[in-house]
Amino acid sequence: MQNLAPIALFVYNRPDHMRRTIEYLRKNEQAADSNLFIFCDGPKTDADKEKVAEVRKLAKEVTGFKEVKVISRKENLGLANSIIIGVSQLVSEFGKIIVFEDDLVSSPYTLEYFNEALTKYQTDDTVMHVGAYMYPLENTNLPESFFYRIATSWGWATWARAWKNFEPDIDVLMNQFDVEQRYDFSIEYTMNFWRQMEEFKSGKNNSWAIRWYASIFLKGGLALNPAHSLVHNIGHDGTGVHSNIEDMYGVDIAQKPIKNFPAEIKENEQAHVAIRNFLKKRKGTLLERVVRAFKQWRAKK
Repeated sequence: MQNLAPIALFVYNRPDHMRRTIEYLRKNEQAADSNLFIFCDGPKTDADKEKVAEVRKLAKEVTGFKEVKVISRKENLGLANSIIIGVSQLVSEFGKIIVFEDDLVSSPYTLEYFNEALTKYQTDDTVMHVGAYMYPLENTNLPESFFYRIATSWGWATWARAWKNFEPDIDVLMNQFDVEQRYDFSIEYTMNFWRQMEEFKSGKNNSWAIRWYASIFLKGGLALNPAHSLVHNIGHDGTGVHSNIEDMYGVDIAQKPIKNFPAEIKENEQAHVAIRNFLKKRKGTLLERVVRAFKQWRAKK
């Protein structure tokens, strides 16, 4: 039997999202042979206690996996620290990991994709990340899977050999970038990745993901990605830590397995053009942006 990677699921206070995430994960063909570790963060405020308790009760009732282990934190670590500590713990024990948060619905073939990629590229140091999400790209001529620099955080996997390069210190990371690298890191300034670094430094966000992407980028690492997304984020409803109410990243999940993986480990130029074009146009026209801002304002009232 294939040596399947453990699945880490990070949850907090959204039982309805978590229920859907589990429901879709359980439908994966390799779920029954996979170990699931559910990391439950502690309540940040008294107001969160009821939902946190509901999530923990739900976690203890999860079935459909080889083994389910629930790790309940007494203190509130926050999403970033919860993920960093949990991932570090599991990769040191198992050598590899598949990571989900509580707001991701997956294809029935997502675990198969992760495990095949983790096996295929386990000794290739340049491959540092396997992502399951892909933007809704217009280019339909891309190969089934390809290498690209961006490390997406909505369903991903990695190895201990890659995770050891994770640098949590934002100053150490930022000091290594020159002007040209900032340009490349931000996909020719079509995406606000560098601004996310600056906002982390100033305390405006607490993203583990931007530091992970930066760590990979600075090592010259690459991420494997599917051309057709294997996950969809259902957290863009205002309930997430870093999410607004928006649908520009919405996708239809792939309903067939990925059979072809790249033999050559180099960034796919076609994918670069397609992703850059999507990022450039993703916010739409001025009118579309005004309408979206109005909807977000209304939702917060």
